Amino acid sequence: MSEWPDGCALIELESVTSTLDEAGRRASDYAGPTWIFAHEQTKARGRRGRAWQHPKGNFAATLVLPKAGMPANAALRSFVTALALFDALDYVAGGAYTLKWPNDVLLNGRKLAGILLESLPAGGLAIGIGVNLAKAPGLDQLEAGALPPVSLLGETGVKVMPLDFLSHLACSYAKREAQFTTLGFSPIRTAWLTHAAKLGEEIRVRLPHEEFRGVFKDIDEAGLLILSTSKGPRKIAAGDVFF
Repeated sequence: MSEWPDGCALIELESVTSTLDEAGRRASDYAGPTWIFAHEQTKARGRRGRAWQHPKGNFAATLVLPKAGMPANAALRSFVTALALFDALDYVAGGAYTLKWPNDVLLNGRKLAGILLESLPAGGLAIGIGVNLAKAPGLDQLEAGALPPVSLLGETGVKVMPLDFLSHLACSYAKREAQFTTLGFSPIRTAWLTHAAKLGEEIRVRLPHEEFRGVFKDIDEAGLLILSTSKGPRKIAAGDVFF
């Protein structure tokens, strides 16, 4: 599983502000899919500009797809990436992994990994990925209601070096990407729902100017979250989900 995928480049760096920053800085340099891996990030970020802590031994990388296709397809790469992470994590250390809409991987119901998509010029896409392989970040920057973080080592006792994990993840992603580009989103959607956290249960959704509860029923063919609320069905394109 860990053989490096054909046609995929690797840039290994010692220290960067963030691998997403580096992806944007090198935007004109890519001949094909490229992984940017860093041993250290000094200003890593998550969704909505939130800080992402990167203790030593944790995983940080960005996959650049220079030609990700239509913007709608680019957004669906969050689900492709989540499944690739699930596959790689399950391979290196079996555990109770679940997927939280739209971009987190959970272990034992707590946050293990996050995904962040950013657009690049000329239809390119940067997929930033962080995984708590060795250490769970501190709780001081968590917002109210957010799931506490855990580490792979702390929960499973399995120590995985970041570069070794990258080899597994790159291979897993290449397989899921081939599935997506060949068969479309439908099989990705089905597989993602198989591992979805809180499917069929009530969750809380926070939007910029609104917060409400509903039962998580499904995701549609565009990746939108479908909720059953007291006011009827509702589709959510982007928002923060709380359990």
